[in-house]
Amino acid sequence: MVNLTRIYTRTGDDGTTSLGDMSRTGKNDPRLRAYADVDEANCSLGVVLAQPGLDDDVRALLLTIQNDLFDVGADLCTPVIDEPEHPPLRITD
Repeated sequence: MVNLTRIYTRTGDDGTTSLGDMSRTGKNDPRLRAYADVDEANCSLGVVLAQPGLDDDVRALLLTIQNDLFDVGADLCTPVIDEPEHPPLRITD
């Protein structure tokens, strides 16, 4: 087992966390809760996909869903801005 004695984030804990554009938001932001739920669902799919003997059609479907969840997570961590420098890749369906 790894023994981690000191972990530093260099930002302290002021009740906020960084988003994908390095802006800060409160740790109680509903976006972060959604982010965590998407991440947990993605991890669960990873566990299922690691099982031997999974039907090829099921595997393909789960991989597609997992990819979509990665996109949703990226969308959640990137705040919407009025006039972005580059058009964002957003999920619209």
